[in-house]
This record gives sequence, C-alpha cells and structure tokens, in this order.
Amino acid sequence: MAEQGTGIIDRLGARRRASPAASDRQWLVGLLMVLPPVGLVFFLVGFPIVVGIVYSLGHTGGFNSAISELAQHQVSVSSGPGTLVLYQQVVLDHQFLVDLAATLWVTALSVVLVLAIAWGVALYVRFSDSLLARAISALSVVPLFIPVVIASYAILAFWSGTGFVRSAADHLAVTNFPTLGYTLAGVVIGQVWVNLPFGVLMIVSGLQRIPDVLIDASRDVGASLARTVRSVLVPMNALPTIIAATFTAIGVMGSFTVPFLIGPAAPTMLGPLATNTFQSYNEPQQAEVIAMVLFILAVGVGAAYVWANARGR
Repeated sequence: MAEQGTGIIDRLGARRRASPAASDRQWLVGLLMVLPPVGLVFFLVGFPIVVGIVYSLGHTGGFNSAISELAQHQVSVSSGPGTLVLYQQVVLDHQFLVDLAATLWVTALSVVLVLAIAWGVALYVRFSDSLLARAISALSVVPLFIPVVIASYAILAFWSGTGFVRSAADHLAVTNFPTLGYTLAGVVIGQVWVNLPFGVLMIVSGLQRIPDVLIDASRDVGASLARTVRSVLVPMNALPTIIAATFTAIGVMGSFTVPFLIGPAAPTMLGPLATNTFQSYNEPQQAEVIAMVLFILAVGVGAAYVWANARGR
C-alpha cells in the first residue's frame, strides 16, 4: 500500500511539473487560432487607419504617394513625426465648427429620444402582458429589417414638401404646414428610426431580467410605480441603458446615409462633410482630419461603454 501511495504521489508530481508546459502549448494553440482573424481585421481596417493618420500628419509619401499626386491644398512634411497644421486649419474653419455643432446636437437629441421611446416601450412590455404590448414590442424592432436607404426615402416621401403630410395638410386647407424633409429635424427622425430597435432590445431584455420579487417588495412598502421605476428599475438596468446610449451615439455621429439623403446641404453632419471634402473639393487630407475628429469623439463616447462594463463586472 505504501508503494502504491508513493506511485500516486509521483504521478501527481509529474502532472504538476508537466502542467506549465501543457499550459504553454494551449496558449500557443490559442494564439495561432486567433492570429488569422486578428491579422485580417488589421489588414482590412487597422492598416488603412494607420495610413490615414500618417497622411493627416503630413506624410504624403509611401502608401499615400498616389493620392497626394491628385490632392489639393495639402500639407506635406519630409521627416519627423508630422505636423498638426492641417488639424488647426480644419478645426478653426467656420463651416467645420457649424457642422460639428450640428453633429453634436443631432446626436444628443437622437440619443435622448431613442432612450425615452425605448424605456417607454420596455416599461409597457414589462408591466403588461396584453396583445397590444406584444404588438408594440414587435413593431418597435421592425426598422431593424428595413435597409437604411429605403427607410430614408420613405421618411422623405412622408415628410418632404411634396410628401404625404404636406399633401394631407393642403387637402385640409392648412397653410404653411412645416415640412421636415431636408432638415436636421428630419435627420433626427431618421436616426431615431434606425437606432430604436437596438435600444428597445437592450432595455427590454434588461428589464425582463429584473426579478419580480424586487418590484413586489417595493410596491409592498408603499412605493408608487414612478418611485419603483426610479429607485429599482433604472439603477438595475443602468448597464443596458448605457450600452444602448453609447452605441446609438457612435452610430449617429458616424452616420452618412441618413444625413446625406434626408439632411440639408448646409449645415450637415461630419459624415457627409468628410465625403464632400474628399469628392467635391478633392481634399482627401482634410477629409482624413475630419474622420480623425469623428474617431476621437467616438473614443470619448466609447470610454463610457468601457467604464460601464467594468463597473458591471
């Protein structure tokens, strides 16, 4: 028995000594498995971003030599880390500041409306099991299956000067009825339409995970429905709300189709501004700077998402 026990101890010791080597092999296998997709993402996304950043800093050679031969009003440096002269020119431009302000307020208003509507739908679905509640929940995610281009033209057909609303107002002898087509207000409507399904899915799923006993306990001690929502549901559903807000903000700030098709020519959002700068004015370097500003804004919004996830864990 003593010899058998000694043999078991020896085998356990051998496994412990072999475990670091096995762990290293597993780490290597995992690294080799993840390298192809990471490399593909870097080649298709990361590398062009690096090239664009270098170009915006004034390095017009290498991979940027072809486009620099055709570009206008570009800034070029021969050596060193680069220059921020182009950033100063773009950021201090009046048109850029106007379009930046339009982008920020459209983003803020769209996020507020998406969260308000999503919370309203989520609360109704959470506290009601009626057929109407299920129908509203299903209809709120319908825009998820409609292409953005089709939705944009549908909004124009409804809200433009020759659209349904204006035509109905004319038939009712209502004069000077406002139209929202080709306005920033119409862009907000389009952004809410596009981003509402994700907000509803996030907030509804978050509320459904809150146990009924917590709601019942709050009502048992005399809390009203509004107090229950404010003190129980909102704090416990904060993480899905922050995720919905950050993804909506990033999507609105970087959008192109909705503001390009529905919005006015000026002021416009930074997405169409960057496209017009590149295509219409043949200033790709300035367009890269605008893209970098959008990237910095998105990073700032994404920091809230990272903080919320870390706080949730």
